[in-house]
Amino acid sequence: MTGSAERARHWTYAELPGVDLLRARYIRKTFVRHTHENYVMAAVTEGVDVFHHTGHDRHAGPGTIAVINPDTPHTGRAGDAEGWRYGAVYPAPDVVAAIAAETTALRGTPGFVRPVIEDSYSSALVHQVLRAADEGNALAADTFLRAAVTRLLRLNGGLVPRRAVRSAGERVAARARAVLEERLTDPPSLERLATDLGVGPFALLRAFRDTYGMPPHTWLTDARVRRARHLLDAGVSPAEAAVAVGFTDQPHLNRHFTRIVGVPPGAYQRERKNVQDHAHRLLVASRTWQNEQHPQSEHPGSEPPGSGPPGSDPLGSGQRPRTYPGRQRTGTQ
Repeated sequence: MTGSAERARHWTYAELPGVDLLRARYIRKTFVRHTHENYVMAAVTEGVDVFHHTGHDRHAGPGTIAVINPDTPHTGRAGDAEGWRYGAVYPAPDVVAAIAAETTALRGTPGFVRPVIEDSYSSALVHQVLRAADEGNALAADTFLRAAVTRLLRLNGGLVPRRAVRSAGERVAARARAVLEERLTDPPSLERLATDLGVGPFALLRAFRDTYGMPPHTWLTDARVRRARHLLDAGVSPAEAAVAVGFTDQPHLNRHFTRIVGVPPGAYQRERKNVQDHAHRLLVASRTWQNEQHPQSEHPGSEPPGSGPPGSDPLGSGQRPRTYPGRQRTGTQ
């Protein structure tokens, strides 16, 4: 893998509302257990991304795409010392639901069944979304996003069951979560929370972990970072956001934000504040993108003819996005 510096860009494109975008190259980066409000569609081009998901370590290598449903706890780290490079799109639940209703037979809350899919076509579509957004090509970005979501749902789609709170433990966990949401900035101790709910601390800990995939203190940090993201998007400064969500100061926010989002809050906000400027001027590929060693793809409309499996071409035109070669190493589940 060329280069040695870690770098990441987390941004939005005004013409793709409800979608977050990311390009990153990480080496020693480790993502702590966290969740996303949106779906994750992450296409690896180099190295191997290892992430713990639904009780197992999953491996996504070149030509594969990691897909994660909203509010699903997971981690992330490099599979070896060389790190990994990937691009990702994070469409909101309503964006995916609208696409699924128009292009698939899924009726209900759509989701992905397997966390890793080996499909270079889908991977290339994700990178085409990022490239088109970088260039300010709204028509292409929207087209490739819809094609990517449709293809992934056709290959790996299912319905996400609604969580029904049935057991006593699940009811206790739901009540504890409601308290923490209400008291985000001044949460009680585990013992106080358990006492107020009429259970023992270890019983609460087990119930919360079983229900939400992480202990209460980890969930609280994740929720604070999620709230901080919304404040940063609204223009609140990182220092003010840190205090508003319950962190002691900005360095405290910086540490947790970077371990969950992948970039510091200041860099995150700068990219997203530029969105309004991007919407009013013609874009070219960013300086960062131009300086990186990224595989090139064709401009939309000039893809070489090709086809996926019968009936699976969501572009509907026989066009096939350029694939992204990486090391000859495949991911395993």
